[in-house]
Order: sequence, then structure tokens, then C-alpha cells
Amino acid sequence: MTDDALPEADRADGAPHPRETETLFGQDAAQAQFLEAVTGSRMHHAWLITGPKGVGKATLAWAVARYLIATPPQTADAGLFGDAPPPPASLDISPDHPVAHRMAALSEPGLLLIRRAWDRDKKRLKAQITVDEVRKLGGFFGLSATDGGRRVVIVDSVDDMNPSAANALLKVLEEPPKNALLLLISHAPARLLPTIRSRCRELRLSSLEPDALTAALDQAGHQNTDPGLTALAAGSVGTAIRLLSNDGPALYTQILALLASCPNLDRARAQKFAEHVTQRGQNDRLNVALTLLDLALARMARTGTGLTPDTPITTDEPQVMARLAPNARAARKWASLQQNLSQRIGHGRAVNVDAQSLILDAFLKINETASRP
Repeated sequence: MTDDALPEADRADGAPHPRETETLFGQDAAQAQFLEAVTGSRMHHAWLITGPKGVGKATLAWAVARYLIATPPQTADAGLFGDAPPPPASLDISPDHPVAHRMAALSEPGLLLIRRAWDRDKKRLKAQITVDEVRKLGGFFGLSATDGGRRVVIVDSVDDMNPSAANALLKVLEEPPKNALLLLISHAPARLLPTIRSRCRELRLSSLEPDALTAALDQAGHQNTDPGLTALAAGSVGTAIRLLSNDGPALYTQILALLASCPNLDRARAQKFAEHVTQRGQNDRLNVALTLLDLALARMARTGTGLTPDTPITTDEPQVMARLAPNARAARKWASLQQNLSQRIGHGRAVNVDAQSLILDAFLKINETASRP
């Protein structure tokens, strides 16, 4: 397999790589916050870009990197011999710009991308970012920046670093080189070393509104024709693409139909569903199905507490959930089952219990819970 054909740890299945995404939708506030920092007297050397998965964190990081490398820092005498350049209005850089071309080809000398590497011996992506990847920072910062410009590092994601890599990164954060900027992408910042978080300025991205989600899907080459997809994706274009690639809306409809049959579970239908989501070579479909089952139980518990979801995923979802979770006592019952099933399924998969058995067992537990007053 050639280097160009190797899987990329920071590319979501069915989606273009963030460096290939021209427009970031729905994150105007985050972009404005960064642009304000660029025009300030001193910009922070490390940014922790956080938020739910699939909302554009990596796309923003690549847009920031393109802008900074293509726009060298102003000298101290800027404006002394004429009008100073106007403050930037956006991070957009023309796709025809040489920096944009080099970054698309991963050949820009002012950029270092740190991500999970390809293990050539085991022919798969490594499970973590190792210290060897972080040590590349030494050689990168040892080179002179082109034309006195900036050097930018993207770590996608910093959550993937093993302890040795995290400690090596911390040393760089403590003594950052001049004109260097580190963009650290994190889906779960609370799990990072507090010393790493304290040395970064956090820039949090929010979930996408429906219009922005639809626009982002269109840009990625996917059409949203299912009204339930927006609610299922919870404002994440990455989640939406994953759902579309695995018939997520249809899977949720089937799960809801099985819930509707409780406490007289349609076992034949449950068996058919289990066979469908556990077909050989369809591991991602199984993961999506388990995630949607967990979501359905969570939405049912919320219904019982009176916090009915704002947007029904199917037309009959409110009626099904109101019948199964009519009050707070039922809500506690379903919340407890959700937690127990999550642990049970997680343990079963860890010890390689047959996936069909896990699915059927889950629906039997749901049926049993529905039968209890």
C-alpha cells in the first residue's frame, strides 16, 4: 500500500478530510473569537479547540493554519510608512493560494500534523499517538520559518496521546518557540492533564443548528432527506454522515417499532434485527445500532421526567415513549436499565460474546422492564 493510500486517523469515513473542506458552517462565533485574538497585541501560543465530535473542530484548525501561514505576522513598524492593513474579516484563504495547495498535499513546511500513525508492521493505525510523533516537534521547530512567518502544529486529537506523548507535549507548551502556534483538538478536554489545559486558551465549538448541518452535509456530498436525521445527529455533521452511511434513521425506526411491541416483544422481528446489524463485515453498523438503542432508552427516560425531546425522530415516537414512560418512576426505571445495558454490552463485547446474543438479550431486558408496573 502506497503512502497516499494509507488510512488517515483524522479522516471520518464517508467524509472529506478537514484540510479538503472549504467552508466551516455554523461556527461564526468561534471564528470571530480567533480573529479578534489575531488582531490583538499578543496571541496565545496554544489553543485547545473543544466541542462534540463532528461539529467542525478540525475544519476550523485547518482554516486557522492556512490563514496564519499565508498571512505572516506584522512587523513592529507596520503602518509607520503608510496605512496599516485592515483587520481581517474572515479566515478564508483562496484555494488557489500556494499555501492552500501545499497544505492540501501535506507538503507545507510551516505546518506539522500530529495524529495516530500507521503501523507498517501490523498494517493498521496505531491505537494512540506515541511519544515518537510528539518528538517531531523538536526538528520542526528547529527549522527556520519560511520568510519569518509562523509555524503551526495541529494535534488531532490530543485525546489520543499516551502518557509519554502528553508529557512531551507539555514541555513544548511550557517553553513555546517564537511565532509558533499549537492547535490541539479535543473531544473530551476534562480527561486531559490539567497542566496541558492550563497552558492553552480554550475555544469551544457548539453543536450545529439544522440549517448549518444541512449545508455542511451538502458540502460533504451527502443529502439530508430524512427529517429524523437532524435530531439523531444532535448537531454533528460527523455523526450525521456516519448515520447516513449505515442507514441510521431506518435502524432507529426499527428499534422504536420493537419498543412499541413491548411488553409483548415481537421476538421474530427482534431476531431479524439482530441478524441484520451483526452481519459479517458490518461492525460499524453494529456500533451505530447499539448507540441508537442507548439513545432511545435515554430519550424514554427523559420523557418520563417530563422533558419530552423537542424534535421527534419519528412521527409515532412521542406516543410510544409516553406509554412506556408515563411518569418519574418509570423514568428512573428506564435510566437504570440504560446504564445496566451499557455496562452489560460493553463487557460482553470486551470478552467477545456473540453480538446477536447481546442484541437479543438487550431487547429481552427491555421487554422485562416494560412488563413491570
